[in-house]
Amino acid sequence: MSRTLERLRNILITDYKLAPERLELDATLADLGIDSLGTVELLWSIEDAFQIKLPAQTVELANLGDVVRVIDELLAAQCSPAPPAERQVPVLRAT
Repeated sequence: MSRTLERLRNILITDYKLAPERLELDATLADLGIDSLGTVELLWSIEDAFQIKLPAQTVELANLGDVVRVIDELLAAQCSPAPPAERQVPVLRAT
């Protein structure tokens, strides 16, 4: 299990009281009972926990694997020596 998934799972277990066995990469937010408001709250928690700033644009977040991928991409971009204008940052939109 990746460190990012482990940290995301901890957020979901703590904040959403979800059972750990439900938190697989292919689990959708809807299947986990996370509605649009819950998704916004989750994204805020992710920003705080991972010390990243999520972009205002949108991208499909079909499942936890997508969320992990976006977090990893943002963390990599944050560590990149390229100037911010040159970075390719994904956009977020829950499905």
